[in-house]
This record gives sequence, C-alpha cells and structure tokens, in this order.
Amino acid sequence: MDATLNAALLENLLTIAGRTSPSREEVRVWSMSGVERLAFTDGTTAIFKYAKKPFENEDHALRLADSLGVPVPAVHASAIRDGWLGMLIEDLGPAIREADDLDGAAAAVVLHSTRTAAALPVLDQERLRSLPTRALDHLGLLRKADRWQDTPEIEDALDRIAQAAEARSAGATIGPFGWVHSEFHPTSLHIGRRGWRLLDFARAFTGPGLLDLASWHGTLDDPDPVRQRVFLDTYVTEGGTPDALAQRGGLPAEKWALGWHRMWAVEWFMEQAIRWINEPATDPAYIKAVRRHLTDVLHLLEV
Repeated sequence: MDATLNAALLENLLTIAGRTSPSREEVRVWSMSGVERLAFTDGTTAIFKYAKKPFENEDHALRLADSLGVPVPAVHASAIRDGWLGMLIEDLGPAIREADDLDGAAAAVVLHSTRTAAALPVLDQERLRSLPTRALDHLGLLRKADRWQDTPEIEDALDRIAQAAEARSAGATIGPFGWVHSEFHPTSLHIGRRGWRLLDFARAFTGPGLLDLASWHGTLDDPDPVRQRVFLDTYVTEGGTPDALAQRGGLPAEKWALGWHRMWAVEWFMEQAIRWINEPATDPAYIKAVRRHLTDVLHLLEV
C-alpha cells in the first residue's frame, strides 16, 4: 500500500474516532493487507488494519457478528479510501496462550449456532459444485495471458472433479450450515485475559460449517481424516449439531470436509493468481500449492 494513502486513511480514521496522532508499530504486512498497533499519548492502544479487495467488507462482517453475539474485537471506526478499507479496532493485548483443538471446537459451536445474516454471501450446494468449473475458468484466463502453460495435470484434475461435483457436493446444506469464518485457524482465535475473540472475518460467508472445521489444522500438512474425525467428535461433544458427523455426498463427513475445503482453497488460489494479486513472479508457488491440493481433492473426494 502506498505510504501516502496509508497515512491519509489512518488520518481519516483518527478524525472519525476523535483521536490524536499515535505512534505506530507494524504487526503484519503483506501485499493485500496490513496490521499495526497504535499507541496514543493517553496510554491507550488500538489496532489499525487495512486491506483492499476482496477484503474490503470486514468491518461490516465484524459489526454484524458483534450484533449477533459472536465474540469479536470492537470496531471503533472504519473508512474506505481509494479502494482500501481502514479500520480502528480494539486492541486485545497479548494472548495468554495459543488456542487448542478444544478452544477451536467450542468457538466453532458458538459461531455456527449464530443466526444467519442476509448480508453475507452464500456458498450452497450449487455454488460449491461450481468451484472446479470456476477454477477452470481462472486457468483459461491464466493461459490466455501466457501463464500456467505447462499444467495439463491441473486441467485434467479439475475436469475430473467437475464431472463428479454434483454427486460429491450433495449434503452441503446439512448442519452445521450458516456462518462460516473461512479463515478458521488457531491464529484467528485470540485467547486473552478477558476470554476469547475471533479475528479475521474478511471472507466470512454463509455455507457449510464443516469447511471451518476442515480449515482448523491448516493445509501445510497432508490431510488427516482420522484427526479430522476426532475434531468433529470434539465439536459435537462441545454442543455442535450431531449432523456434523453425517455422511454426505457418499462420503464420511471428515473426507467430505477436507476434500471440499481444499477445492475451495484451490479456486481461491487461482483467483488470486489471475485477479487479486496477478503477479506472474508468484506463479511457481501458486502452481505448486494447487497441484498438491488437487492431489488431495482427488483422493479425499474419491474422484
């Protein structure tokens, strides 16, 4: 983000919140968003978070979640400037410990039991089964730009998944179906002195809650259906709907969840590659990740 724009966006937020200029400390910065800790002269602090499309609606999602009783950091002020969202949000302070699986299951139960909100985008069965076709569309655009040329195995895998998608996406609306955090990892669950809060709602939507449960352990390691089943059992024990254990799409819940979560990630990676980041220098890393995830999808969805 341009430094001048960044400074102007922060100044807008400070004006809205009636605060004076603070000292600034970078917490995390990447090409599409950033987080800073602000320290004011009166001894108080706040978080300055900024992001561009497709993350520019997080302030609405956080306020909506808060209004429905989901524990999230408070949004003190938000503004849009030149396509960038800026937020001043509550500084939760240092975490007292890392979130574990029991914490994750309990937080997911709270989120998934929250009343659905019409303002959120919806990922139902029709949208779910369209993911491989959408990924193929992204691949076509990449190749028109003379990129991703030597990737026949990616096209073949997406074709195979697209042909099986209608059958394998069955059961998408079996509970839990509602709020999906979509970035549901231990790093998005802050355990502090005053309890827990969920962070990073930039891509929240209405859809199968199993996608959250499949995302908890991340995608860096090979998918582990046995570990996933244990986590689903924990979720139900903590008060989640027993339907979370139901077979869907002809598959056990844990394989369905892991397979569709990785297909969701593939489509997102490919959209980033051609639309949101659109930087050819990043292609090797994206191609490697997509190949690995598609291998997992083929295995998990038994395509």
